[in-house]
Amino acid sequence: MSYAEHFELDREPFSNAPDARFYFNSEQHGQALIRLMYAVDSNKGMAVLVGGVGTGKTTLARRMLDNLPEESYESSLLVMVHSGITPEWILTRIAMQLGVDSPASDRLALLKQLYERLLEIEESGRKAVVLIDEAQMLQTRELMEEFRGLLNLEIPGKKLLNMVFFGLPEVEDCLALDEPLAQRVAVKYHLKSFTVDATESYIKHRLKVGGARRMLFTPEAIPSIHRYAGGVARLINTVCDNCLFESYLRKLPEVDSGIVHSVAGDLGLLNQPLAGASRPEKHGELDEIENMLDQLEQKI
Repeated sequence: MSYAEHFELDREPFSNAPDARFYFNSEQHGQALIRLMYAVDSNKGMAVLVGGVGTGKTTLARRMLDNLPEESYESSLLVMVHSGITPEWILTRIAMQLGVDSPASDRLALLKQLYERLLEIEESGRKAVVLIDEAQMLQTRELMEEFRGLLNLEIPGKKLLNMVFFGLPEVEDCLALDEPLAQRVAVKYHLKSFTVDATESYIKHRLKVGGARRMLFTPEAIPSIHRYAGGVARLINTVCDNCLFESYLRKLPEVDSGIVHSVAGDLGLLNQPLAGASRPEKHGELDEIENMLDQLEQKI
């Protein structure tokens, strides 16, 4: 018997594997999607979504792709898997994703092919959109210059290509490599960690999609999960998944705060800084001393 059977679930509700069924439309995710859709609907050219590890950037990117109907958009999602990507690879991949047949090996010839394809998309009454996930991997000035060049593919009064970057906060450093590109970002939104209330709503949503007939976490367990996971969705999934498994092993009907504390210890979260937590900006000599004390406490 698995814990899903023990708790009468249809499926495990806290897997970190991508699954559109579990998409949680939190207030901030909804606001982010509205802004990003506005950017492409209005042909703004460049939009950026910034978020920490595990805050749901990839999930949101896939959700946005699903919300771009084929009759209105020619769209694609590219995931940057390493930092060794070249401008030539990016240009060729974007051209292929947008429907360029047999991309030329010569850069100028390829740009001509892409421009002609973008004109075809425009004449069909659709918009061309490229979503770039893990955009913090784009760590060279040459790449940023390539993207700026792509934004220059336009006709009078209208851009032919819209791009949306999804990335960790380091994506800001990437954009700073090419100031003219950074200045062309028309829409930017920052995802933050969940509050305690949002964490509770998130857990209930995942349980419902998983087929739960009742709440499987006690009221006292929720703040503990939020504290140890730092409000980060991916860590919430990991903690909750392990808590349900631990409760199943102990033949308990629900997860209480004691189980959460035990699981957090097993996962090494008891003495870790809150995941996703941000601290106020510090200034002055006193703040430098406070920083030094913080570092000493971490070493003890």
